[in-house]
Amino acid sequence: MGNINGKEVKEIEGVEREDVEQISNEQEEVKRIAPWTKQITIRGLIASLAIGIIYSIIVTKLNLTTGLVPNLNVSAALLAFVFVRTWTTLLHKAGIFPTPFTRQENTIIQTCAVACYSIAVGGGFGSYLLGLNRKTYVLAGTDTVGNNPGSTKEPGIGWMTGFLFVSSFVGLLALVPLRKIMIIDYKLTYPSGTATAVLINGFHTPKGDEMAKKQVCAFMKFFSVSFLWAFFQWFYSGGDACGFVQFPTFGLKAWKNKFYFDFSTTYIGAGMICSHVVNLSLLLGAVLSWGIMWPLINGLKGEWFPETLPETSMKSLNGYKVFISIALILGDGLYNFLKILFSTAKSIHDRMKNNGPKTHPDVQNKSIDDLKRNEVFVRESIPLWVACVGYTVFSIISIIVIPLMFPQLKWYYVLVAYVLAPSLSFCNAYGAGLTDMNMAYNYGKVALFVLAAMAGKENGVVAGLVGCGLIKSIVSISSDLMHDLKTGHLTLTSPRSMLLSQAIGTAMGCIVAPLTFFLFYKAFDVGNPNGKYPAPYALVYRNMAILGVEGFSALPQHCLQLCYGFFAFAIAANLVRDLSSKNVQKWIPLPMAMAVPFLVGAYFAIDMCVGSLIVFAWHKLDKKNAGLILPAVASGLICGDGLWLLPSSFLAWFKVHPPICMSFSSAKG
Repeated sequence: MGNINGKEVKEIEGVEREDVEQISNEQEEVKRIAPWTKQITIRGLIASLAIGIIYSIIVTKLNLTTGLVPNLNVSAALLAFVFVRTWTTLLHKAGIFPTPFTRQENTIIQTCAVACYSIAVGGGFGSYLLGLNRKTYVLAGTDTVGNNPGSTKEPGIGWMTGFLFVSSFVGLLALVPLRKIMIIDYKLTYPSGTATAVLINGFHTPKGDEMAKKQVCAFMKFFSVSFLWAFFQWFYSGGDACGFVQFPTFGLKAWKNKFYFDFSTTYIGAGMICSHVVNLSLLLGAVLSWGIMWPLINGLKGEWFPETLPETSMKSLNGYKVFISIALILGDGLYNFLKILFSTAKSIHDRMKNNGPKTHPDVQNKSIDDLKRNEVFVRESIPLWVACVGYTVFSIISIIVIPLMFPQLKWYYVLVAYVLAPSLSFCNAYGAGLTDMNMAYNYGKVALFVLAAMAGKENGVVAGLVGCGLIKSIVSISSDLMHDLKTGHLTLTSPRSMLLSQAIGTAMGCIVAPLTFFLFYKAFDVGNPNGKYPAPYALVYRNMAILGVEGFSALPQHCLQLCYGFFAFAIAANLVRDLSSKNVQKWIPLPMAMAVPFLVGAYFAIDMCVGSLIVFAWHKLDKKNAGLILPAVASGLICGDGLWLLPSSFLAWFKVHPPICMSFSSAKG
């Protein structure tokens, strides 16, 4: 959702070159870089763990409410700088002079923290793993063919942690042998990785100190406001449908149809990070679904589906919500999946036609800075045997352990997955380097449908969901590593320290993510469609698996025709965007974004549009400083609200409830 277009990439690279050249013209630059063993520090690991915990809480909340998580890498780099710079400043005031804070240490902290909270993002806690629990099984319909009673597994810290450990580390090693080809030879941009490097390099320049002070000040100010606002709101939320989060901004009728502003600083901050087209697409999806379609379909109760069915039944209104959103997601995902595969194949073919990467036109014109970066990147190489042996060992462990956890997923399915994984990882990482789009979820969905169909009625749902998680995890983590290696390349950070920090962060995440999830799972009613944490994608993924097993017989009446229409719309919208001029492209909605409010409602889309409005107004009023300050403001809003989730979860866990219930009803008379 946080993709960067080609023009922005060129601007980023231009700014990055300017910032780096200010300091790297000195011949001693490479010599001053600490050895890779000293780039990973104790204070850095502590900061990474703290940031990883905070962001794991934030993304778990996002996963369990809407499933929409913006790219937080730049925000994590900023928070890493705030943490360590604040710590070193305090020590200086106390008369203690610690080791200087370098861009390499900043990069390592960011990499480790992102690896940690990425497990919470992509570990399946709001989708394929949660889709295995009994509550989701009941929501999918106990009488639904293919939805067998034996296809459930209740969440548990033990098995979830074990599953993450055996499935997450394989992806770290899948593409290590190709890192030089993708970063140096092919010169893939990896826009998010480049943007993060720009920020980090900017912090560690003479000019960057003044810039950093402004950003830290803005971050702390809005962090405090967000935290205090969340704390204040808590006192008025003592019951169901209570508090500011249920404020009927546009009237009670609109509120009943999920149209209201819920004062969430998390989603306002997320809206400031996401592009305007994402936020407007969300709002369009909300208006189309909750404003038009669902009231109309609900009015056909008795004709399209029996009146006696509860609204949560998959054969009633809820079935239309789920399957139409699946049609949009699959249409958008399939189009982009094929587009990225085509562009990847075309780019590789062009390079082979031109006799490989050595004939790249920029090779003869490399600047001194490029040569220095390449020297650092290649000098401390990762031995090929380490990657090959590591991948083989972790694969063997997974092939043994995962079928023991999930007997429905046979060992030979896991073996085939790990044989195919490096090729799929390369395609995804190459496409992400060109477009900044991580298509791991789409690779996972393909695996879900294939495995669900192959495993049959008895085992299909579990095999599909777990297999989806395996493929998605490997493909996503290998792509994330390439993004981080691009950041390391531009900040003169050793690949060895980058890989080790990624491994440490992944290990942290395998422990932190399940604990964070259970903080919510035990304290709140997770998975309740009408509750605070509906976890909509758990039901979506389970129904995808049922579709894989049973085909279209699982759909309610007339739903298939509607799904065909929305699937075609998703393909057409993407096609029009790709064939149109830039002036037209910005008005074409994103089907993937439109699908989210179909299940959840309009409230968070309104919050995110408020974030877009703030960005628009800020650029109009103070264009010079907007690009500098806005990321810090958004990060502060997200982190302040996110941090309050920790004490509020503990309070709910220990049955300490808010003292006041502020609710709204129509006036009598």
